[in-house]
Amino acid sequence: MGAASLIPFILMFAVFYFLLIRPQQRKSKTRNSMLSAIKKGDKIVTIGGMHGTIMELTDDIVVLRVNDSTRVTFDRSAINSVVSSSAVAATSAPVMVKEEKAEEIKG
Repeated sequence: MGAASLIPFILMFAVFYFLLIRPQQRKSKTRNSMLSAIKKGDKIVTIGGMHGTIMELTDDIVVLRVNDSTRVTFDRSAINSVVSSSAVAATSAPVMVKEEKAEEIKG
């Protein structure tokens, strides 16, 4: 009887692990790798929704250029996502121009 009453608790723990704990660990790992991979020149969005380009970068602090004359300092952990990497931005710009020309021809 003791082992039979223990099975539901084991099943509940397994369900919690696969539905809650494991996905959260995966999200955390992805976020940490994104934060460690950011570099100068990347365009990012902060948790508060501010868009900017990374001008300076240390282990804990990021300085963003918001416009030509405004620079704002944030903690690295305040970065929500990388919109475009400096290497990707250089290669994706010509593709966008080609798409715009294709739309003009169709329209």
